[in-house]
Amino acid sequence: MKIQIKKLKEDAKLPSRGSDQAAGYDLYSALSEPVTIAAHSTLMVGTGLAAAIPEGYFGAIFARSGLASKRSLRPANCVGVVDSDYRGEIIVALHNDSDEDKQIEEYERIAQLVVMPYLSVEFEQTDELSETKRGEGGFGSSGTR
Repeated sequence: MKIQIKKLKEDAKLPSRGSDQAAGYDLYSALSEPVTIAAHSTLMVGTGLAAAIPEGYFGAIFARSGLASKRSLRPANCVGVVDSDYRGEIIVALHNDSDEDKQIEEYERIAQLVVMPYLSVEFEQTDELSETKRGEGGFGSSGTR
């Protein structure tokens, strides 16, 4: 599958994979200078890119494991969604979970993009749902392990 990418900033970096079988494509910051994310705060960080994701797919923006585990930085909404009809800049809302300010450098890998299919559904209102063994059991109801 080919996905069209438009550079909104001339020096923006295209998404790249760390290995041939990596599901995620690294997204890079498109900054003219480093920025600081204050402790327990969120900052919108642009990638300088827009994409034409094919209909029937979306771009899921996930945390980079190293950035999250080593520097306590993650997407604020945990998983971002880039819809197939969105043509604006891909922006990552990075949240700093630590007690210290953190700096983001120019062209730093800030998140990863995974292109995924989705099902388009219609919701039909009803007064009754089919019965299951689990029923209305919620959080923790299916066992402890």
